[in-house]
Amino acid sequence: MPFQKVQPEKLSTSVVRQIEQLILRGILSPGERLPAERELAERLGVSRPSLREAIGELQERGLLTSKAGSGVFVGDVLGSAFSPALVQLFSSHDEALFDYLSFRRDMEGLAAERAARLGSDDDLKVIQTIFDKMKAAGNPAESEEAAKLDAQFHSAIMDASHNVVMLHMMRSMIDLLREGVFYNRKVMFQQYTSYEAILEQHEAINAALQARDPAAARAAVERHLDYVKQALMDHQRAERNADVARQRLEHEKSKS
Repeated sequence: MPFQKVQPEKLSTSVVRQIEQLILRGILSPGERLPAERELAERLGVSRPSLREAIGELQERGLLTSKAGSGVFVGDVLGSAFSPALVQLFSSHDEALFDYLSFRRDMEGLAAERAARLGSDDDLKVIQTIFDKMKAAGNPAESEEAAKLDAQFHSAIMDASHNVVMLHMMRSMIDLLREGVFYNRKVMFQQYTSYEAILEQHEAINAALQARDPAAARAAVERHLDYVKQALMDHQRAERNADVARQRLEHEKSKS
């Protein structure tokens, strides 16, 4: 018979499994600081030596990292999604920009659809809370906090989709946007979009999610990212036109 005696699990192994699960589910985020050793041991109900053993194992695997005098942090588990060379390539080719937007449109639309169907009441409360904060923060062109909340709003929809692979992949994609790899959000918000239009689009996404309407949630996300794509196309066209105008001006000056 294929049965074996059940072996008691070490306390450190239980701690490892719990922290792994929190990272996998996106509850603990890259760069987030863990509580101090004494406090964390008390929360987990284990001895400090057992906790140290678990943290040591997670550090060896790159899931946690230690900073002298600062504490233990969740490792940059998203950093390996794209190599620095590929990120540099992304930033220098328009083809990557529009492929990025197409990918986000497909994935975020699907995530919104799943969130409307599968998200818990607490998931939807988180999305509502972030939207309310984003609305209160004002124009993302003028408020760094509003721009951060915009990214958090999209991340919260990923979280509510309850697909851990999608969650981590899309968080890495949104991080590239936050770092300005694909385009400067402030430039776009200032010149090529309307704050009222952006707010209205986010309001439509949130309303569809709160109403648990999967089709409407997906459509609202797709409309929003179509709008962003058009704004970026307008931005690129304006830059090309300005370059042509400069050349004409220089040419006219050279003739006089």
